[in-house]
Amino acid sequence: QVQLVESGGGLVQTGGSLRLSCASSGRTYYMGWFRQAPGKEREFVAAISWSGSSTYYADSVKGRFTISRDNAKSTVYLQMSSLKPEDTAEYYCAASPYTPADYASERRYAYWGQGTQVTVSS
Repeated sequence: QVQLVESGGGLVQTGGSLRLSCASSGRTYYMGWFRQAPGKEREFVAAISWSGSSTYYADSVKGRFTISRDNAKSTVYLQMSSLKPEDTAEYYCAASPYTPADYASERRYAYWGQGTQVTVSS
């Protein structure tokens, strides 16, 4: 059973920063971050390859968010800066045992964390 545990969410003011963490149960996976705002569909945020050499971002977060990983700690991070109220959402990490053909599609990820709430106040 694969377990993903997110942490690091919270309340922050516009322009502030937060770092989310996602710890997996030991194995190394292709990892992604998604988010879901109230009343909206879950959307892709960022993804990172097995080695960390390749990263991908949604246009809405490019230049503000950075995804990284520490395979020795089985942990993936999402550093979020210059936060905006529209970044408010539940953030989920996801893992795939394979390199997904479409890293932005949630259907390509087999395992999901429970989510961590990020709220950006204006």
